[in-house]
Amino acid sequence: MSGSKFGEVFTLTTFGESHGPGLGGVIDGCPAGIPLDEATIQLELDRRKPGQGGIASTARKEADQVKIQSGVFEGKTTGTPIGFYVENTDQRSRDYSKIKDVFRPGHADFTFNAKYGFRDYRGGGRSSGRETVSRVAGGAIAQELLRTEGIAIYAYTVELGGISAEIVDIEGAQDRPYFSPDPDAPAKWDERVKEVKSKGDTLGGIVEVRAVSVPAGLGEPVFGKIDARIAQALMSVGAVKGVEIGSGMEAARMLGSQNNDPITKDGFASNNAGGILGGISSGQDIVARAYIKPIPSISQEQQTVTTSGDATAITIGGRHDIAAIPRINPVLKAMMALTIADLLLLDRRLGVRD
Repeated sequence: MSGSKFGEVFTLTTFGESHGPGLGGVIDGCPAGIPLDEATIQLELDRRKPGQGGIASTARKEADQVKIQSGVFEGKTTGTPIGFYVENTDQRSRDYSKIKDVFRPGHADFTFNAKYGFRDYRGGGRSSGRETVSRVAGGAIAQELLRTEGIAIYAYTVELGGISAEIVDIEGAQDRPYFSPDPDAPAKWDERVKEVKSKGDTLGGIVEVRAVSVPAGLGEPVFGKIDARIAQALMSVGAVKGVEIGSGMEAARMLGSQNNDPITKDGFASNNAGGILGGISSGQDIVARAYIKPIPSISQEQQTVTTSGDATAITIGGRHDIAAIPRINPVLKAMMALTIADLLLLDRRLGVRD
């Protein structure tokens, strides 16, 4: 798999850096006749851009206006590659000049240098969270394809800074601060963000991603398991450090009699399996959780080394999120959509479903 290409049949190829002229991508394999316009993609990009939802976001203000370059005519996809582009408009590369010869703890500076012998120090280049603009745009196209099949994807925050939320309203979460499924959680999270921000520190959290009305039978029983593909998709997002499906890690502490989902004449009685059995979708909601690390750019002093190997200390300035949540939510939603769309079309190519 190419480092900048995702999928087998419904594919997304991305390009661009955080401080370059812009970012973009190409969706290939999308069937013709899917309703699509720039406003549809823009809706998802607006959910990701700085300043949206909660008080944990960076002060960087990007319009993130998408332009469709190809593959759409009179409001519908043509079946040819769909190209799109988003211009960068608020870069401040000077913020990074002081760290061009220093490895930032928690960032990919050291590993990029080890791999390429060179790195783009302006915000991290391809390792920057801004790279996810292209994923969200591509995922918006995937969601339009899935919508024609009656499939919906939701991403909502279930924990931030160690404070949990009740899952009471996942549809309303899409328009609530932090994409919270709990109306009472945002106020608690605001206070936690203020507390940690005052100390020059950052927060992690947990995002649940749910795919609704996915048909039974998607995925392969060995190396092409749908849960393995979902885990790879979500783990490909930079801040994600763990993924679980259904009851996930808790299954290791359960008895078989507790973890198994009884099957009745009306369907499954529970969903500890997260909608997947033997690597194949069961027809239940597919439920995955992504564990998000704290943003590594903190204003506290940290120990590190220079590119020459000399010991030094660093304090990171500039404009940074306090948490990847809530801006990571539409990114995870996009990756789930891209995965389901790809598997749906792969089954059709193989003649499994028509």
